Amino acid sequence: MSGREAEMVHEELVGRLNDRGYKNWLKAGRCLLILRDGLYHFIDLQLRHFHEALLKQHSELRTPCESSCRPRGNQLSGVCRVCAQWQKVILRHHRQPDVTVNWGNCFPPTWRTDHWELAKAYMPRGQGKVKRTHQFDASALLNLINYCDCFQSVDPVLVKEVIRCRNELMHSCEMHMEDEWMRQYQIILKNFVQQLNHVPQMAKTGQEINQMLIIDLSISVPGLDRLDSAEVDELEQDCVHQWSTSADVISQWEFEVLQERLQDLLCAAADTDDSTKTQDTEQLRMLAGFLQANRDLGKRFSAELEAITSLEARQ
Repeated sequence: MSGREAEMVHEELVGRLNDRGYKNWLKAGRCLLILRDGLYHFIDLQLRHFHEALLKQHSELRTPCESSCRPRGNQLSGVCRVCAQWQKVILRHHRQPDVTVNWGNCFPPTWRTDHWELAKAYMPRGQGKVKRTHQFDASALLNLINYCDCFQSVDPVLVKEVIRCRNELMHSCEMHMEDEWMRQYQIILKNFVQQLNHVPQMAKTGQEINQMLIIDLSISVPGLDRLDSAEVDELEQDCVHQWSTSADVISQWEFEVLQERLQDLLCAAADTDDSTKTQDTEQLRMLAGFLQANRDLGKRFSAELEAITSLEARQ
C-alpha cells in the first residue's frame, strides 16, 4: 500500500469512528472475537473428554462407517447402522432435541475420529466447510455450549444472553449500538466469563474484553496537513507514527468484525427458509452499500461484494 493509499484508508476510518454508535458496534464486535479466541481451549478439552466417554460407553461407535454416509441437505436418513447409532447418541446429549439439528454441517464417517466434527451437529447451519477449529465463529461456539450437555458447568441462561446480544449486534442494519445497550452487554459478558474464571485462558479473556470496552477508539491526526513539510519536528513525527500504528490495528479489528458479519449474512441469504430470506437479503444489500460507500472497505471486501452480486443475480 502506497503512502497516499494508507492516508486515504486512515482518513476514511477516522470519519467512521466519529459516529459513536458505529464505534460502539465495532468495540462490541471485537469483544466477540476476543471471547471466541478465549473459548477454543476450554471447548476443545471438554469435547475431547466427551468424545472419549462416548466411545467407551458405546462400543458400537468404535466401528467405522459402513457406507460413507452423507446428509441430504439438512436431513440424515437411510444411513448405516453405525451412523444411525451416532445420530441417536447425538440427540440423546442435545439439550433441546426438538429444535432443528443441522445435520448438513456434518460428515458422519468422521464422527468416530474427530470430536470437532461431532460438535458441528450442535452448531448453527453453514459449518459444513469448516475444517480447522479456529475457523468457527463465536456463534458456532456459543450454540455448541448451549445445546450440547457436555457443557453442564456453564449456565445455559448466561449463554443464551450472550447469543441474544451477538444476534442483535450482527443483525443491526445500521451497525449502530447505543450506550445503554453497551452497558448491558458489558454486564452480560462479565457474568458469562466469570463462571469460567477457573480456566486460565478465560481469566485473560475477561481482562481483554474489559480493556476493549473502555478503550477510546477515537483517532486524532496530529500534523496531518503538514506531513510533507520539512519543518515537522521529531516529536510530531513520533506522534504521527504512533497514530498510524494505532489506525492500522483498529482497521484490522474493523475488517475482522465486518468479515464475520458478512459471512453470517452470506450464509443466511444462501441457505434459509422463505420466511426470513427477504430480511437476510435486504440486510446483505444494505451492508454491501455501506462497503461500497467507503472506498477503503470496498477494496478490502471486493471478493465478498462480487459474491453478493452473484447471489442477487441467482435470486
